[in-house]
Amino acid sequence: MKDFGVSRVLEPKGEIPVNAWKIDNSEAISQKEIRIKLEKVLIARESFSQLCIHCGYDEMEVASRIMQIIEKRGKLHNPYARSGGILMGVVEEIGAEAGRDDIKAGDRVIVVSSLVGTPLKIEAISSIDFNYGQITCSGYAICFESTILMKYEKAEVPKYLLVAVDEAGRLFAVKKAIAEQTAKRIAIIGGSPLTTLLYGQLLVEYCGEGITVIAVMDRGSLGVLTKEEIQAAFLSVMDKIYYVDLERPIEAYQCITNDQSDSGYMDAVINLESISGSGTVATLLTKEGGMVLYVGLKNNDSSGVLIADSMGKKVHHYMMSGYMEEAHKLAQELAKKASHSLELLDQIYSRKKEIPSTGGRVGALSMSDASNTSGAGRKTVEGNLRSGSMKRIGEFVYQSPVTKVMVEEALNVAQYDCNVIVEGETGVGKEQVFNIIQQNSPRQNKACIKINCATIPENLAESEFFGYEGGSFTGAQTGGKEGYFGMANGGTLFLDEIASLSWNMQSKLLRVLQENTYYRIGGTGQRYVDVRVICANNIPLKTLVAEGKFRKDLYYRLNICVINVPPLRERREDIVCLSEAFLKNYNKKYGVEKEISPEALQRLAVYSWPGNVRELENIVHRLYISQRGRIIEAEAVDRLINQSLYGDAVMDIPRLMEQKETVDFNRIIEQQERQLIAYALEREGTTRKAAEFLNLPQTTLARKKLRYGL
Repeated sequence: MKDFGVSRVLEPKGEIPVNAWKIDNSEAISQKEIRIKLEKVLIARESFSQLCIHCGYDEMEVASRIMQIIEKRGKLHNPYARSGGILMGVVEEIGAEAGRDDIKAGDRVIVVSSLVGTPLKIEAISSIDFNYGQITCSGYAICFESTILMKYEKAEVPKYLLVAVDEAGRLFAVKKAIAEQTAKRIAIIGGSPLTTLLYGQLLVEYCGEGITVIAVMDRGSLGVLTKEEIQAAFLSVMDKIYYVDLERPIEAYQCITNDQSDSGYMDAVINLESISGSGTVATLLTKEGGMVLYVGLKNNDSSGVLIADSMGKKVHHYMMSGYMEEAHKLAQELAKKASHSLELLDQIYSRKKEIPSTGGRVGALSMSDASNTSGAGRKTVEGNLRSGSMKRIGEFVYQSPVTKVMVEEALNVAQYDCNVIVEGETGVGKEQVFNIIQQNSPRQNKACIKINCATIPENLAESEFFGYEGGSFTGAQTGGKEGYFGMANGGTLFLDEIASLSWNMQSKLLRVLQENTYYRIGGTGQRYVDVRVICANNIPLKTLVAEGKFRKDLYYRLNICVINVPPLRERREDIVCLSEAFLKNYNKKYGVEKEISPEALQRLAVYSWPGNVRELENIVHRLYISQRGRIIEAEAVDRLINQSLYGDAVMDIPRLMEQKETVDFNRIIEQQERQLIAYALEREGTTRKAAEFLNLPQTTLARKKLRYGL
């Protein structure tokens, strides 16, 4: 058997490198290993997108996160995207028993095998190419007898060659499937412009004469590119390009079929996109007896089968993935034949100063969208009132681009059976995010136990979590009791406010997560448990670890993926759709139809919502009850918000006047000013934010802060 790196596995022992939690990436090689000096690394698309979202497209943050992953795992393995990438570099050293007569020291190679199973050490990252998901870096990789290596001669390799090689196995599989079915009318539901172009070139080169190829591009995947620029790059390989919203599949389908030049169904549809709705469009476009090819690990065909069945339509579904020996040669040929179009696309990208799309819809989100709290942001909200762009996932409604990214992240991690931390301020909707994950996970039909850890008395915590045997202590039930882990076995356990657990209980929780076993109180038999744990906290656990308030080892066991739920003030578009959703619920509950005026919605949209969604729901409920007429007007919103905004920070002046015959005007003003500034500082945390909140110059607020000794 060929060596594929089992000896490098550190945790857990007995696993293979691809599935290992951590592997040994030390530089010295054994007789069966090869060391490659790094030049470039291409990070898999879904993994790179997630990194960029998590780090706000900040180059330094992205670089730091990549280094952290490698330091922690010894490889480039994003645990919940379950993807790595490929790399290129120069062979430095070959072990005498590596069995690689095809290469020698000094050869330039592309490591085609996934980096998920490749020991890697990155010493420095000099640049990040957001267009291609590639990093220029120094360091080394360790390869094995089984590692697939592709030699190349030129010192400089076009960036798009790495993309083509990474796509090689899927390109080859598509070529073979299309040829066997002699398809002539083919649609490509595009991912990134670059990969869409590669598949278009594949069809032109290998599907014979008389084929028709159309591209269906989601509007969000264009990033910084314009339709005209896409058109210019695709000119030689596409007969027609459609720009649609794939999340509205019926409208997208009608947009395509209403064009008389493309009437009729497709023999085959190649689906490169994982956006919800792409599978529906693919099935609708495919003729009876035609085929849909799902490309990439994220695009499984199970939902497509259900969609076709619901339509009573016979469609053949294929999953395109894996590697074949001939594939990298095909990728080289395609990159060469499509070089004119690819270079044109590369030139367009190089002229762009903004960060482009990495292949998903996230590329359409700019940083200004993500920090929509300024006056300019409020104008955007005003322009989008009742825009009709509200999205719904179960009971979770939203329309902000920031929330959309977070929801996509939650849907992505849902399919991977790993632990998750959901973080965010009190009232942001962390439990709703948990519901999204749980309801879209493989365990969706299994037990789901939700626990608020803050409500469990410390002396009862162990029995509540693990249960007890009958008669194990005074007052114990005769038949014993099942604990939370036993109740959730096979399913999901949601631990809200997990940081409220005692240090001792955290230790016991860690042991269960490590060993998947526990003992009941008073029990002697070890119990096996299979539970996915998702926890939530309103203070970042990383902060609590640094302060010594949360166990570091438990944090690292839970920290496979962290989803940050933004506060409502950072996703103001959601205020509008949430308000209307809450009002609709109260209309149904109380049986009296009421509406909220555009002016009232605008008042709600510009308020800062320190209590987040929970506070918004409370305000809407109070507005509904207190408003006697059918229309809730802006004045009613102003009254309630002013009560919530100032609270104890504002003096009860009428009551003060009743208690005294005369008042000291200057003293009252000073007291009021001090309370307002103290409130703003406590609420916002910094003088800059407090000054913005009070609409004061920062220097003025700082001077008054010093004056009042705050």
